[in-house]
Amino acid sequence: MALDFNDPDLEFADLVYAYQTWVMAVINDEKLGGDQLLTDDIAEDALNAMRFLPGEVTAAIETSLARVYDVDADELASLLFPED
Repeated sequence: MALDFNDPDLEFADLVYAYQTWVMAVINDEKLGGDQLLTDDIAEDALNAMRFLPGEVTAAIETSLARVYDVDADELASLLFPED
């Protein structure tokens, strides 16, 4: 389900959840070899959420999940943003 960025009840936690879901799906799909979790809706919500989330928040999410799933931070960055 895609986030509605015009919804007045949309909260900061919804943005964090959208970004976190995307990072976890990428880790799962690229590193853990689980069932494919990443969908276009998840990716779109995360990229839209990034516009409203401070860099410190997205970095904290990435760092925390990299530690939890034992993924190198640089490797995670290259998985999330392969064009950079």
